Amino acid sequence: MTELQTEKRIHNLTLEQVQALDKVLTEVIPIHGRGNFPTLQVRAKDIIRVVKERLIERDIQVKDIRLNGATASHVLVRDNGLGCRDLDIIFGVELPRQEDLQVIKEVVLGSLRDLLPCGVNRRKITCLTMKEAYVQKMVKVFNEHDRWSLISLSNNRSKTVGLRFVSSLRRQFEFSVDSFQIILDRMLESYWETERRQEDFTITVEAECMYGDFQQALDHLRHRLIATHSPEEIRGGGLLKYSDLLVRNFRPASETEIKSLERYMCSRFFIDFPDVSEQQRKIEAYLQCHFIGNEEASKYDYLMTLRRVIDESTVCLMGHERRQTLNMITVLALRVLGEQNAIPNTANVTCFYQPAPYVTEPIYSSYFITQAQPPLVYHPYPPLHVHMQTGLV
Repeated sequence: MTELQTEKRIHNLTLEQVQALDKVLTEVIPIHGRGNFPTLQVRAKDIIRVVKERLIERDIQVKDIRLNGATASHVLVRDNGLGCRDLDIIFGVELPRQEDLQVIKEVVLGSLRDLLPCGVNRRKITCLTMKEAYVQKMVKVFNEHDRWSLISLSNNRSKTVGLRFVSSLRRQFEFSVDSFQIILDRMLESYWETERRQEDFTITVEAECMYGDFQQALDHLRHRLIATHSPEEIRGGGLLKYSDLLVRNFRPASETEIKSLERYMCSRFFIDFPDVSEQQRKIEAYLQCHFIGNEEASKYDYLMTLRRVIDESTVCLMGHERRQTLNMITVLALRVLGEQNAIPNTANVTCFYQPAPYVTEPIYSSYFITQAQPPLVYHPYPPLHVHMQTGLV
């Protein structure tokens, strides 16, 4: 990478942005325990410090520490439409051996144990117990191109706390608006070395744009524009995130290129998730993680947007497979309406249901839905392959 290219990727945070970053790092975040385990009240800067010290003790080299994802975007542009749902911390580490991933797991679980409230007998609590009590998700990847792990900590319908340990990762972003990484090392050193006043910000904090051109990506974020390159390199093609951005009133930066990009997204999604039940699990997991609190009301719009993109852009599937996917998404959308009890508050909604007479498939848990004015009446019906149309009239 040339010096000019590096310069275009780097940006120094303004005083206002540094103050926003300070608030993120010092805000108390609950990590909820399962069963009788207490909720851990932690600050990002504290858990980062404990984890880093333990990594060094175990001979894991830490190159840098970064804030990633929606929270980094929020620090740069506060009202950006993405929300601030997660806290994604990246530890840049050296992972020469696969065994190092096990070391990282032990480090994180041991750090959580150190953060337990006073009075808890830590000696009797094993790492396995801490995993069952506080870890929501664990991912490990170790191959020729990608060496990283993710440990996501439990948080009941609020911010997700993700600790990511990256040695190498070919693709570190999906779209330009979520491609920012704020380098935290100088900020963290200022916390650890001095007892400064909260408003005393005299340090330089840098952010890097993994998309490439920092200013261009920042303009995309400010004006809510969707842009990416090589979506076929993204696991899942970025399809779920793309539909999410559309629902949040983002629009394509280039109308001439977007149809081609949509086709690439759909193709990669169906390559990575070829089975309809696997697609359903992936979509349901995305809904659970990204539509929290007040955003739950957008689930139906999201599913119908996703359905439209797939319907208009999918060219890689047989007709039967395509219908399976579209029907599955329709059933999910109708189920969401039922769960939210949204239809009695909707003036004119009519749902048309027509079961296909020739196939039964146990992956669907559907409802028999009669055409009716609100409130809509649901009747239990055996799982089967369905053809559905849903429309607002």
